[in-house]
Amino acid sequence: MQIDWDKYIKKQPVLADIIKGKPAFWPNPYLLPNDEIWQHEKYSIKDIEVADADLHRYAPLIMALFPETKTTNGIIESPLKKIDGMANKLRQRHPFYGQLYLKMDSELPVAGSIKARGGLYEVLKHAETLALEHGLLSSKDDNYAKLASPAAKKFFSEYKVQVASTGNLGLSIGIVAAAVGFKAIVHMSSDAKQWKKDLLRQKGAEVIEYQNDFDTALDEGRERSKADPKSYFVDDVRSKDLFMGYAVAALRLQKQFAAQHILVDKDHPVFVYSPAGVGGSSGGVAFGMKAVFGDAAHVFFVEPAACPSSTLGIVTGLNNKISVHDVGLDGKTEADGLACPSPSVISGDIMKPLLSGIFTVADKDLFDYLRDLYATEHITIEPSSCATFAGPDRLFTDKLALQYLQEHDLMDKKDNIIHIGWATGGSMVPRSIVQQNLDTYL
Repeated sequence: MQIDWDKYIKKQPVLADIIKGKPAFWPNPYLLPNDEIWQHEKYSIKDIEVADADLHRYAPLIMALFPETKTTNGIIESPLKKIDGMANKLRQRHPFYGQLYLKMDSELPVAGSIKARGGLYEVLKHAETLALEHGLLSSKDDNYAKLASPAAKKFFSEYKVQVASTGNLGLSIGIVAAAVGFKAIVHMSSDAKQWKKDLLRQKGAEVIEYQNDFDTALDEGRERSKADPKSYFVDDVRSKDLFMGYAVAALRLQKQFAAQHILVDKDHPVFVYSPAGVGGSSGGVAFGMKAVFGDAAHVFFVEPAACPSSTLGIVTGLNNKISVHDVGLDGKTEADGLACPSPSVISGDIMKPLLSGIFTVADKDLFDYLRDLYATEHITIEPSSCATFAGPDRLFTDKLALQYLQEHDLMDKKDNIIHIGWATGGSMVPRSIVQQNLDTYL
């Protein structure tokens, strides 16, 4: 694809580094004040509230399928942990102000990653639709636990659920779909880790492997599903249900803030750093945070420098029609969950007026952050999750990031900032791989 990058670089010089695969910070020039954002968006907080209500309705089924969720009454949620040790480690290298927390979606039940939220929601919503159409449920007031019965599983076994993934979405969809009784088929790109493929097969899913990247797996999976009238494709780049399932996290975080007496307002802003692949889960989080907290929320994506797909999609407005390959990047990164050459079309459209900016990070830094987190907090997450720390690590040193703070009158509030690093995956990583990651130096 031919793009006049000189035109974009003239307006935003930092793009010269980004399209060369260098770590950088891109401030989003399209960001709008909160009262203007919602004049442009086709979704609102009401859509998030509908998804939240649906998930509460599915809770009896979730408990029946996944007994480990009984302690939370079938609600899939992760802890919010203050990580002062990691904050102090960041301060040893660079200026850092405010309080640092980790939103531990790495610990989410069922699938051990942020994808558990959206993936669980979309699969169960599809199951609900089929059950209502075929009389397995009499109404939405029925007891959804009956969908875990042998008879229901036999019915669902006549249907397929397919998805394309570099890793964690595949785990989520594969595990949940197989548990419901669907024939689960996961199309996995060459970036996917072997242990994730092995785990999916153990859980009863079929894994189809590709030697090419995510875009190839996505296209092939979509076409195969389209050819089968009894197949449902979970489309990572187009699905509203996935997106809203992720966005529910903001409502849950609001309750966690209240429980921990964390004040969030214009004088006590919250900064969220969300690792981004296609931008679906990270976009859902960003959308939810802005819908719930408004101008008090400042949300940043963090992408591998080798694969800045969301940046390119938003800058050009082409969204998923542009690939990192179009600027000569190979998209290869150790952050397997973020190795998506083209971004989500649904996320790109929605992010443009509400995203504060995007940090890009070198692979070698991912493993340094991983070791720092383990040394200070004894927490292990995936290398791709560790991208989140590039934001708070560089916020007060990067020239353009400092300019963002100044332009939004935040410098005098810097000590009040609540920084949320979003840990997107990690608890299901085998111990041998955890150690291998800790020993990796690039």
